[in-house]
Amino acid sequence: MKDRKPDSSTAIQSRPVRDMGRLHGRRIMNMLMNALMNMRMRVLLQICRAQRSVHMLASHPESGMATAEYAVVLIAATGFAGLLVAILKSGAVKSLLTELVTRALNV
Repeated sequence: MKDRKPDSSTAIQSRPVRDMGRLHGRRIMNMLMNALMNMRMRVLLQICRAQRSVHMLASHPESGMATAEYAVVLIAATGFAGLLVAILKSGAVKSLLTELVTRALNV
């Protein structure tokens, strides 16, 4: 019985089992490769985003200051306008301006 060769039908039946094992191994390898590629792509995307942020900060370091600068200028302009109104309401300036306008109209 030891010298008996396997029947051809037995050899044919054992091939699909071996091929299924190879196929399953290939699927697992493909899944692992896809997962690694997805992870690599996500890491590269994060690196690109970080580089873009660094580039933006390096090229425009004071771009966020515009709103604060506008607010300071607005407050200064409002203060200056209030000061002008206070000066123009005083009696001496009022009489000076009235005299200037009447002189200009009499010419």
